[in-house]
Amino acid sequence: MHQQAFVERYQPLWEELEGVLAGLEKARFRRRQGSAAAQLPHLYRRVCNHYALARQRRYSPTLVERLHALVLRGHQQLYTRRGAWLWRLLMFVVTDFPRTLREQRRFFLLALALFLLPALIVGGLCLTDEYLIYSVMDDAQVAQMESMYDPANRKVGRESGRSAESDFMMFGYYIYNNIGIGFRAFALGILAGVGTVLTLLFNGVVLGGVAGHLTRIGYGETFWPFVLGHGALELTAIVISGAAGLMLGHALLAPGQYGRLEALKRRGRIALKLVMGAALMLLGAAFIEAFWSASGFGPAVKYPVAALLWALVIAYFLFAGRERRHGAR
Repeated sequence: MHQQAFVERYQPLWEELEGVLAGLEKARFRRRQGSAAAQLPHLYRRVCNHYALARQRRYSPTLVERLHALVLRGHQQLYTRRGAWLWRLLMFVVTDFPRTLREQRRFFLLALALFLLPALIVGGLCLTDEYLIYSVMDDAQVAQMESMYDPANRKVGRESGRSAESDFMMFGYYIYNNIGIGFRAFALGILAGVGTVLTLLFNGVVLGGVAGHLTRIGYGETFWPFVLGHGALELTAIVISGAAGLMLGHALLAPGQYGRLEALKRRGRIALKLVMGAALMLLGAAFIEAFWSASGFGPAVKYPVAALLWALVIAYFLFAGRERRHGAR
């Protein structure tokens, strides 16, 4: 792209950033900075990219210097002002995390297949075969699951020994359990991806077996309303953690032009973004599971809420972080 076309296309965005920065700089000692500060992360990222392009394409020194000055002013406002960590976190959640997942969608789709297909197959078989569940779990585990989702259980979804524990204590337990599964799905990718594959397959088989068995014996009316709500975040996060693990395995098996260690470092930095985002999702899933899933609301309320949560998660990963297009003048 010629410099003139580049300037004409992106001049409105640069002027918008200049206006935001001017407002923030004037409001430095004021409290009301919310509307301008909320626009800063997106605009700053765009102009950083334009600055890099201008240098790479050897545009005029005047243009490069202008963009460099904008980047410096934006950096000062974004990273040296009070509460900068909050803006970095917001920028990660709103843009970096969903954008990174879309860029690595082939690993996500592979992880999804490794998790979902065994769940559907084993779930369907356990729905028709009353004895198959005992090939997936031992007698004690099956009995425990039946007790947890027995309609007579005062706190559905909790073990008999935990049913009297507070929601806050269960919140901590779910955090420990959920993040443990996600971390294993990621970390075992260092075994050339084999550990991640086995973790996804195992969890898919267990989930499908439990779902099929409980539905077959008539506990579906308690099981599905309980799991579908927090499942939107929890199950998606486990698959994302698996995708990050597969990225590590792929770096070791197919390092490309880099040595295996260098490929692992490069791919690991990207995978770490997915793991951090998945950890936030698992934290949210633990909150929903502790304070909502086990609540006394019936299926008529829980199913619509679950549908809304799934729709929000899907929309988030499809659309969040997409760059707005600015037309030429």
